[in-house]
This record gives sequence, structure tokens and C-alpha cells, in this order.
Amino acid sequence: EFFPLLELPEEIQAVVVERAARNSIQDLYGLKASSRSMKALAERRGVYHFLDVLSVPWGLNMPSELLKACYDEGNPSTLYIKGVQFFYSLDLHEEGLSLMKRAADAGYERAVYTHAMTRAIFGGEGKYFDGIPFESVDRMSKLVRSVKWGWGLWHGDYFRDHKVLFISFFMSSFYRCQCANLVQRQCHCLWHIDVTKDDNMCKRCFWIKELGLFLRDFEPISLLRDTRKW
Repeated sequence: EFFPLLELPEEIQAVVVERAARNSIQDLYGLKASSRSMKALAERRGVYHFLDVLSVPWGLNMPSELLKACYDEGNPSTLYIKGVQFFYSLDLHEEGLSLMKRAADAGYERAVYTHAMTRAIFGGEGKYFDGIPFESVDRMSKLVRSVKWGWGLWHGDYFRDHKVLFISFFMSSFYRCQCANLVQRQCHCLWHIDVTKDDNMCKRCFWIKELGLFLRDFEPISLLRDTRKW
């Protein structure tokens, strides 16, 4: 309450508003309510580019007009949501990948991870793993897999077919590889892949495990939010 924010140059105030929008909608609205000048800055359309709409509880039912306004500003979180739904739910693969890549190129972490997993599973391209900092893999993986808006109902056949192929061709090699100690002897299936080996896995098995977790837990954005209207 003692920080003289309004005494800073307006261009610096604008940067503060943009950072607040990227952090959380609660912070943005807190700034917006603090003064008339902050309200004016927070209501500029350019701020919509920075808002992470996935930081907003989906149950709050964000207006479609706000989501579309964010998308029109090239907002990475809405590019990601639309890309995921196009690829995984609507089987619009080229368009979905393009949208996810735009979000990933903007540095949106969920998109960086999901785009890399998607390229590896459906295109056999492991080169995108290099864009995920190794020390951030676990955090980014959990961030992506924690979103449960689809309730597992909206995967297309394309996803399910590749999941079967993954289990057939990669799971057996994961369990055969002697690169790490077995932590728990479970059935050789996708469900227990994260508790089977310790941290001494080879690089190949590490990424097989990540792909397995993605295929096991990832759910696309629910069609209750039809992004084609954006």
C-alpha cells in the first residue's frame, strides 16, 4: 500500500499491468480497482494479450466475448486452448498444431510441453523435447495434466489409436530396458509407468515415461467451450 506506483511513468505502469495480467486475473482486477488510471490501463485491449485465461477457474464462466477478445490479440493461452481442442477433439490436426506452435513460440509453458508431446506421439519428432528445460519437465508436465475440463470424453479416434500404438511398441521396450532399478513391480502397463523405475533412467526411457503420462492423463479442453466461435 506504500509503493508509489502512480508516481512511475505511464509506460512503466503499463508494464506493471501487463505483468499482473500474466500472473493472474485476480491481480489484474485488484489493480483495476485501485485507481482510475489503473482501470484505464487495465481495460486497454493490448492487455488481453497477456492474460492467462487458464489461471481463471473455468467454473467462473468467462464470457465468450472476453475469450474472443483475448484470442484476437494473439493471447497465447487462448491460442493453446483452441489448438488443443482443434487437434485432439475436432481432428483438425494441421490447424491445431499451428495454433499450439504459435503459443509455444510465444513461450507459453503449457503449449511448449503439449506441442512437444504432440509432435513426438503423432509425428515421431523428438527434437521438440530440446525446448523443455530438463529441470522444468516435471512441473510443466503436472501443469498440463492437471487441467480436467474434458473428463476424458472428448478425445478423438486419432488420439485413442496412437495410444494403443504407443502401448504396443514402446511400453515393452521401457520395461525391458535395464537402465534403472525397479521401484515397484507392477503390471507392465501405462497406469504404473511413473512408479516403476527410479531416477536413474536413460534419456530414452525418461521421455517414454513422459509420453506415457501424457497419454494416460491428458484431457483436451471440453467442447462445452467451442473455440470455433472465436
